[in-house]
Amino acid sequence: MLSAVTDAGYTTPTPIQAGAIPFALQRRDICGIAQTGTGKTASFVLPMLSLLEKGRARARMPRTLILEPTRELAAQVAENFEKYGKNHRLNVALLIGGVSFEEQDRKLERGADVLICTPGRLLDHFERGKLLMSGVEIFVIDEADRMLDMGFIPDIERIAKMIPFTRQTLFFSATMPPEIQKLADRFLQNPERVEVAKPASASKTITQRFVASHSKDYEKRATLRDLVRSQEELKNAIIFCNRKKDVADLFRSLERHGFSVGALHGDMDQRSRTTMLQNFRDGQLQLLVASDVAARGLDIPDVSHVFNFDVPIHSEDYVHRIGRTGRAGRAGAAFTIVTSREQKHTDAIEKLIGEKVEWHNGDLSALPPAEPSRDDDRSRRKGRERDKDRGRGKSRSGHKSDIAVEDNDVETIEAAAPARVESVKQERKAENNKPHNNARNNRPYPANDDNRERRRYRDHDDGPTPVGFGDEIPAFMLITANAKI
Repeated sequence: MLSAVTDAGYTTPTPIQAGAIPFALQRRDICGIAQTGTGKTASFVLPMLSLLEKGRARARMPRTLILEPTRELAAQVAENFEKYGKNHRLNVALLIGGVSFEEQDRKLERGADVLICTPGRLLDHFERGKLLMSGVEIFVIDEADRMLDMGFIPDIERIAKMIPFTRQTLFFSATMPPEIQKLADRFLQNPERVEVAKPASASKTITQRFVASHSKDYEKRATLRDLVRSQEELKNAIIFCNRKKDVADLFRSLERHGFSVGALHGDMDQRSRTTMLQNFRDGQLQLLVASDVAARGLDIPDVSHVFNFDVPIHSEDYVHRIGRTGRAGRAGAAFTIVTSREQKHTDAIEKLIGEKVEWHNGDLSALPPAEPSRDDDRSRRKGRERDKDRGRGKSRSGHKSDIAVEDNDVETIEAAAPARVESVKQERKAENNKPHNNARNNRPYPANDDNRERRRYRDHDDGPTPVGFGDEIPAFMLITANAKI
């Protein structure tokens, strides 16, 4: 194992590795807290390799179990086992969604020393009767705070009941909110707490800046483009959005403007996600627009910049997002685009990390007035086309309105608007004063009366009272019935 670590280029353990590995080799439960990018994965992979050197896995009975919140993280841990365990003969099974069950079943039948999986796919195999969990010796819960955010805690509790109580449990997280602390107390027995940095702290090698922007999406996209182009030392960057739809929209916008860009979010199939991530790692893509599926634990060693297109709603996510840069002691830069609506989230972020983040080129109060239109404002263009189709750009007399939006001349529109509004008011007032006839009793009533007034007029009936159906008698009721008495 030491030979494999040396071949990988590592000579000195990181603080979390130096603190956790000795206790893990003693088979103690561990609660590990460290910033993202500090080598938490190796702090449980390396001792597991040493502990698994003796013994042999049996069919469908894994010896160790590692739970990860996302497919990408699970695949990354599997790569670490291949890198550090190249001199071992351990069978590693990766159980994640988006992959055929049959191939995974064949690996389980051969016997798996190490089982790396997401909670949902593990339970699927267990319910099919393909797994026996009674042989698990080491249980690892990685990125526990992300598990909480994704709603996996009930699944983890169910899985914990399936494996022996005498197991060794290794619990790792980058942040430690009260909910995660309660979870650790429930799963761990007399654990060793290894904390190499205060919870939810950002790496000191990352330069953090807030960037003020107007609220409209097209304005934020323009701010992002200007920001990317202004970074002379930008090698590659991950751009985070809060929603999957925003990921797709921003990806298309950047692609139209000639950027080398890819997209990554949870609705993509596994093959596309893996290919996109690999292309970004290989340098074929400069920018990667992603949701929070790429925010936790992904080890892309040399990301120079992170841009938050949206301020994360949960302040803990900010720590994970900017942790994609400045890894392993490298320098990095993180820019977060902030609008007036999102300022409450930035306050929560500064409170969490315990420091003030400087503004890039002035705060929100220094913003220039919003520009009236931008070339990539597709939503405005579509709105104008819809208005044109509906005839909203024409006046009641059939002539084109003075304020029809044909050439984006905002000053002309604003100048003409008061006169046009007054004209519309006068037309509506004249129309409302015209009497309208009630169809049932031929009594006039004003068109703008409320429902109560309409009901009052409806109660008057000066005409002849119809008998039964009146003149509208259905034909079937005119048929003579031959009834037998």
